[in-house]
Amino acid sequence: MREITTFQQRVYDETKKIPRGQVITYGELAKRIGCGCPRAIGQALRVNPFAPEVPCHRVVAADGSLTGFHGERNAAAIFEKRALLEAEGVKFDDNGKAVLKSIRKS
Repeated sequence: MREITTFQQRVYDETKKIPRGQVITYGELAKRIGCGCPRAIGQALRVNPFAPEVPCHRVVAADGSLTGFHGERNAAAIFEKRALLEAEGVKFDDNGKAVLKSIRKS
């Protein structure tokens, strides 16, 4: 296993707080750890070695889009991410975007 940076660990610790059946945006997750770059969050989650304990599938784009999973952006990866979210009860709109709800910071 590769070494985990302090930044990655902060991302993973905060990601573990996302309740089952809910999603958060990369931007909101960035804010919660004091990071100004949602893309950095995505890069950390892309190499998440702790899934499913660190539920990176619960992080979505600002508009609810499922932009990738396991560092992949292909249809199979998106389908897998959506299937996991649907199994947890996450709702999707007619455009295939996750319905965003506010979740409390814990």
